[in-house]
Amino acid sequence: MEMKKKAKKVPGPKKIPFIGNLLEVGSKLHEFFKTCVEKYGPVVRIRLDKDRDTYLLSRPQDIQYVLKNSQKLFSKGYHRDRILSMVLGNGLVTSEGDFWLRQRRLSQPAFHKHRIEKYADTMTHYASRMLRNWENGQMLDLHKETLQCTMEIVAKTLFDIDLQDAEHQGSNQVGKALDQVFHEYVKQYTSITRMLLDMLPFPLPTSGNKRLQESIQQLDQVIYEIIEHRKKENRDHGDLLSMLIAAQDDDGKGMTSTQLRDEVMTLFLAGHETTANVLSWTIYLLAQHADAEEKLVTELENVLQGRLPSLSDIPHLSYTQAVINESMRLYPPVWFISREPLEDIWIDDYCLPAGCEVAVSQWVMHRHPDYFPKPDSFIPERWSREFEKSLPSYVYFPFGAGPRVCIGNNFAIMEAALLLASIMQMIHIELNHKHDVVPEPSITLRPKNGIRVRVEKRNN
Repeated sequence: MEMKKKAKKVPGPKKIPFIGNLLEVGSKLHEFFKTCVEKYGPVVRIRLDKDRDTYLLSRPQDIQYVLKNSQKLFSKGYHRDRILSMVLGNGLVTSEGDFWLRQRRLSQPAFHKHRIEKYADTMTHYASRMLRNWENGQMLDLHKETLQCTMEIVAKTLFDIDLQDAEHQGSNQVGKALDQVFHEYVKQYTSITRMLLDMLPFPLPTSGNKRLQESIQQLDQVIYEIIEHRKKENRDHGDLLSMLIAAQDDDGKGMTSTQLRDEVMTLFLAGHETTANVLSWTIYLLAQHADAEEKLVTELENVLQGRLPSLSDIPHLSYTQAVINESMRLYPPVWFISREPLEDIWIDDYCLPAGCEVAVSQWVMHRHPDYFPKPDSFIPERWSREFEKSLPSYVYFPFGAGPRVCIGNNFAIMEAALLLASIMQMIHIELNHKHDVVPEPSITLRPKNGIRVRVEKRNN
């Protein structure tokens, strides 16, 4: 008779009744995760929710096991995340099982390489327009500027809409509404009050919940109007929405308006926030490392010779890509991923129960000293071909990994390279050192209060 395996107790910080570990977390969950791994090892138990534990994994083979088996042994568990479910509905990020697979297959053609490559000129056009509005010596919020620029790009590539046209000024409210959603998300996610309120069977009508509802209603109104107008028009605009509307499964069925809304909302949110964060953090790092900036600018001068970058330039901008890789290592656009086991799973001698939260963190892995020498230092030169080949799988995964890797990762990487090249060949950035730049672990990793800078035009 086979002996039943006895599970070892998973190490972790001491829990306080009702509030778990939230007192220790505060607003810096990413740093708390990293500290826990350093103190307790590759499997750590943490309490962030009222009725279940979170198990944080930090060995590549364990991360691979979770992310590669996401469709078989795990769900994403976003049914528990009220805010994300309200905003994204049943889109690619939140949906599960066969429905997710159908939506992924329907959406995939919109992200084929030849399709997204057509958007390169759009990206540099909007970057150039942003730069024309910057005056020499001007003080501005870099994150706010890049958010606006990437939102205009995603509006054009997704909807074929120019947000600066008078007829589409109402659509510009989407950005403000999304910003409200992000702030409310991080406030509630790391709040002790939120955990206590979650014990109630219904959400209380707090001012935060009210603002959240209003923001989502505003988003819905704009998105549904665009979808219904486009359906009636029945014309290919060469944008992503046209592809999504035209997509059909093997039974000849397309997406309903609700499904289109959920996918559009997902793409709109992910399609501008992540790239804006990558750009902002990259320029922030360059502003602190004059040698890296000089090396980058020299490459841009040699390759571009004063003109705007194009798609064909990207293979020749190797140091530019190394800078972006290193920026995404230190400030990953997606800083953690979670899954919910459908049944008890074993990690070594630890049994993680069905229904718990299993978390993996890019913030933790990308700064892991076992894989990255001088892990907290900005060293773009580390990204040689030899280094990339030597790096174990599931150590560096800025856009996720496995079957549910971000569908728009190639779009985002191309956009980041083109925008960074457009900006840095024309502008030198100086940080306002009186302004604290603080990472905010929200849905993405954004600078909490923006990044205040002074812009200087090169060769002015």
